[in-house]
Amino acid sequence: MTLSLGASRMMRQVFLALLALCAWSWASFVWAADARITRTEPLIIDGQITMDLDASVSLSQVVREAAGRGVPLYFTVDLKITSARWWWLNKVIVDTSLTRRVTYNTVTQQWRVASGDLFLPVASLDEALAVISQVRAWPVAPVDRFATDTRYDGKVRIRLDTSQLARPMRLDATNRGAWSLTSPWASFDFSIRPPESAR
Repeated sequence: MTLSLGASRMMRQVFLALLALCAWSWASFVWAADARITRTEPLIIDGQITMDLDASVSLSQVVREAAGRGVPLYFTVDLKITSARWWWLNKVIVDTSLTRRVTYNTVTQQWRVASGDLFLPVASLDEALAVISQVRAWPVAPVDRFATDTRYDGKVRIRLDTSQLARPMRLDATNRGAWSLTSPWASFDFSIRPPESAR
């Protein structure tokens, strides 16, 4: 009889532990970070291969709270373009990155998105993420680096770049999955058409 009651009590404790684990997992799912590239379009503008791209970025609650306390967030877009070589590894034509920074001034209560020395004031973190999620006319390489009628393969991703955080935050970020945010590589391809002959 005592053994039966003990087993029942143990089963109840296991059930409660599983229930708590499910609740924790659900909360983690609701606030899970996610990033993906939704559109890529290489274009030729003023003698340059440029990239337009759209992304979808959502942050964990931990990262959102840190940003609201004034911790800057760095988002980096990585781009690689290669051409196939049958006798060797693919030739890397472009390997470049674009980094933009989201900051919140706790004194002025203003959000900013910065790229280099240029910045754009925005009303909220969500508006800042909307800006981060769109890249337009990003010059990546001169067009004369590419041969005509040749297929080029590219891939692009967006990530939360924790390597640029202040050292104490960087160490913390390394140990916390909430700060891990990298989209899968999104693939694309293109070729350069020869100019039409003058008639």
